[in-house]
Amino acid sequence: MTALAPARSTRRLILAGAAVLVVALGLVALMVVRPSAASPSGGSSSLSAPAEDSVDAGFARDMAIHHQQAVEMSFIVRNRTDDEDVRRLAYDIINTQANQRGMMLGWLEIWGLPKSAAGPPMKWMGHTVTPTDDGSLMPGMATDAELAALTAAKGEKAEVLFLRLMTVHHRAGADMAQAAAGSARTDAIRNLAEGMVRGQQSEIGLMADMLKDRGAKP
Repeated sequence: MTALAPARSTRRLILAGAAVLVVALGLVALMVVRPSAASPSGGSSSLSAPAEDSVDAGFARDMAIHHQQAVEMSFIVRNRTDDEDVRRLAYDIINTQANQRGMMLGWLEIWGLPKSAAGPPMKWMGHTVTPTDDGSLMPGMATDAELAALTAAKGEKAEVLFLRLMTVHHRAGADMAQAAAGSARTDAIRNLAEGMVRGQQSEIGLMADMLKDRGAKP
């Protein structure tokens, strides 16, 4: 119990800091993006509210959770290594995914929809995920044990573990984004999802090279 206390404390601080950033970004999204009743051609706006059980809402909720863990892991590794390449990658993930998470939560607020689903994750993709006790809520997400191992690691060991965990995380995230890009109704979600696919696939390639440089496999 004592050995795990610092890790848990660090994790709570990371989550609290990320939550503050998300609230700020969500408020920005609310101020900048405003729905209109109809488009000039008479059709519905791309930001008109989708249904609560829609692909758009389901993706926004699930990817917000998925992104939260990516931000958390990135904060952890930045404190566990002095390697500039890994720290730069972590910084990019923190900024990109916290920003995207704020946008998704902002859109849910605009649409008047709850930010958490009543049912299991990924139902919007046509399948559901059975909750487990290991902390991994969706495919690609690290378990509590893996997060604890990352928190305990230092130097190259932390770098390799982070790169492996984030590669798996990105692969699952890209699959989710690909599904949303092909099925979402709003331009906002489709465009964001398409950008996520491109960005995460690019980072997967980068991380493969970084692992190779360290004599490790994904």
